[in-house]
Amino acid sequence: MKKIEAIIRTNEFLAVKNALYAIEVHGMTVSEVHGCGKQKGKKEIYRGAEVYVDLLRKMKLEIVCHDETVEDIIRVICQAAHTGMVGDGKIFVMPVEQVIRIRTGERGEAAV
Repeated sequence: MKKIEAIIRTNEFLAVKNALYAIEVHGMTVSEVHGCGKQKGKKEIYRGAEVYVDLLRKMKLEIVCHDETVEDIIRVICQAAHTGMVGDGKIFVMPVEQVIRIRTGERGEAAV
C-alpha cells in the first residue's frame, strides 16, 4: 500500500477531485494548507498598500491506495492540476505499513 500526498492549487481542486472520481478513487482526505515553494509567495494590494504574501493557500489531498493504482492516480492528478505555471504543486508517494478500519477491525489492504 502507498500514501499519496498531493499539494495543488486551490482553484484546480474541483478538476482533480472529479478526475479522481472518474477513475473510481473516492477515499481521500482534503485539507486547506498554506505554504511556499520556489515561487516564494507573491505581492498583493491590500487596502491600498502593497503586501508580500509568502505563504500561499493550497489544497492537500491524501490518498491511501493499493500499489497497482499509484501510477494511475499520479497521472490523473498531474493531468488535472497542470497549468504549466510555477506553483502547480507537488506529489509525494510513501509506503504505508498498516491500515486498520476502526469500525470493523479489518487490517491491511482490506481496510483500504
